[in-house]
Amino acid sequence: MCGITGVFDLQGSREVDRDKLARINDMLWHRGPDEAGLHLEPGLGLGHRRLSIIDIASGQQPLANEDESVWVVFNGEIYNFVDLIPELTRLGHTFRTRSDTEVIVHAWEQWGEDCVQHFRGMFAFALWDRRQQVFFLARDRLGVKPLFYALTDDGWLIFGSELKTLTAWPAFRRDIDDEAVEDYFGYGYVPEPRTIYKTALKLPPGHTLTVRRGQPLPAPREFWDVPFRPLPAMSLADAQAELIERLREAVRLRMVAEVPLGAFLSGGVDSSAVVAMMAGLSDQPVKTCSIAFSEAAYDESEYARQVAERYRTDHHVDRVEADDFSLVDELAHLYDEPYADSSALPTYRVCQLARKQVTVALSGDGGDENFAGYRRYRWHGYEERMRRLLPLSVRRPLFGLLGRVYPKADWAPKVLRAKTTFEAMARDTVEGYFHGVSVCSDGLRDRLYSKAFRQRLNGYRAVEVLRRHHARCAHLDAVSQVQYLDMKTYLVGDILTKVDRASMAHALEVRVPFLDHRLMEWVSGLPVGFKLKGTEGKYVLKKALEPHLPHEVMYRRKMGFSIPLAEWFRGPLKEKLATSVLSARMADTGLFDMAFMKRMVDEHAAGRRDHSAALWSLLMFAAFLENQDRKTRA
Repeated sequence: MCGITGVFDLQGSREVDRDKLARINDMLWHRGPDEAGLHLEPGLGLGHRRLSIIDIASGQQPLANEDESVWVVFNGEIYNFVDLIPELTRLGHTFRTRSDTEVIVHAWEQWGEDCVQHFRGMFAFALWDRRQQVFFLARDRLGVKPLFYALTDDGWLIFGSELKTLTAWPAFRRDIDDEAVEDYFGYGYVPEPRTIYKTALKLPPGHTLTVRRGQPLPAPREFWDVPFRPLPAMSLADAQAELIERLREAVRLRMVAEVPLGAFLSGGVDSSAVVAMMAGLSDQPVKTCSIAFSEAAYDESEYARQVAERYRTDHHVDRVEADDFSLVDELAHLYDEPYADSSALPTYRVCQLARKQVTVALSGDGGDENFAGYRRYRWHGYEERMRRLLPLSVRRPLFGLLGRVYPKADWAPKVLRAKTTFEAMARDTVEGYFHGVSVCSDGLRDRLYSKAFRQRLNGYRAVEVLRRHHARCAHLDAVSQVQYLDMKTYLVGDILTKVDRASMAHALEVRVPFLDHRLMEWVSGLPVGFKLKGTEGKYVLKKALEPHLPHEVMYRRKMGFSIPLAEWFRGPLKEKLATSVLSARMADTGLFDMAFMKRMVDEHAAGRRDHSAALWSLLMFAAFLENQDRKTRA
């Protein structure tokens, strides 16, 4: 695992300032503290920070082919590199190392842009082919590894593993993208391909970008998508058996390392499944790491302990106290743009704990998206059945009225909180799902924004992100549609972003077996009834795991990885919230209705309403602004 950065001159062969490139490369020290490398030639600069995992002795980067006409910098792991080396050797290529990085160079020579089709793994890389005068960027199929890029006004293409390497380039313009702000307050993160800045983009998952000197910057090209193609008919028992074999293979591939390796163990189904597979593949106790919370409502450590005891793992637990909010300002530095998933705090802590024991950790991320594990999938299915019974022309006025008049009862049992359901039923499929996943509802965002900002948006709404993806999955059943939407938005923009930044802050590599693309292709083709059966999500996964995991671990209410935000904002974070959210800096942006924000802060503090999710998103936006100002002053 590493950090990459660099620049490419689209207009000619201008010299790159070595000192400037070195300073920017060193901003990624936390991603790769073991070694640093640079390669410069006219019109090109490549930078690399290395966290040594495989071929420690000879895997230094930037790395070139034999005649140094092709250069690459690479972040990630190609898990099938051991199989590709003999294949490429038979085709006439000569290897000087045993690294997966050199596989990329020779795969490019052999297959060109299609080299990515041969890779099984997580990757983001930049490659320069001097003979063809081609500069090539690529990102793995699911976006496990990040890759940002921007074209400056003076014709330099700049790229990096983190946005901070772009913003540090002198010619980069830091103008904030209004539509990205709207997206952020809709989702709690800025979905691909946007960033918070107008001039910077994320290379979308499963895409490449081929740049030729002297030509305009093209659009990225997609090389993979989750197929959701139905598999040949099979019994549930056969699906269970094949699932275990496929999961075991995905885990086995991710256990190759020359450094200490372990796993996160939350006590949920997915991480427990990964640990169970690892234990069966290792002749040594698996090192496992868990977080315990001081508040019982958030604590899953007892379930993690059960799995650890069953497989006799070398188990390590760290306790997070209810007032562990010291990282609020640090998050802004880690994420470089507004990011409002509060579980980033415990995720940071579990990565901090894991790094004391291992350099590589396997995680269970992706299980919910693959196997319909989120409760919202079940509720979306119910709502879709109701939508089919009544046309939108009837539902919109009927349920719209009910949604307006029904009180918002944050304090009431869930069965009595019908307002959100009524509001969802007044919308079409995509609007309804967005309403359920949004951090700030349409109505709340309308009130949160200033009149001038609403006018600047010119009718743009964050739901358009989902509409763009929905156009490609509208033919699927209702549950598969929202699985696909989450894979394109929430999984990459929230979950994988959180894990990448939290782990890399501690130079920890995280590998994700459930996001093995071959496993995902197969799972996506299973009947939806195998994934969501009645009220039971992950049905086929749980049935397959019954011989491997305690019943109590699998068939319990999903807790999630959350923290007591509502209590914090009425207690220890009350003053910081008011000071940050209602600051002159927030007012100076011209984005917000400051009077309404003060009302939100006051209502929450008094216990009249629970605005914790929206207030956290505002607090993180304020922290982003302060971090941006700090960089400008520096």
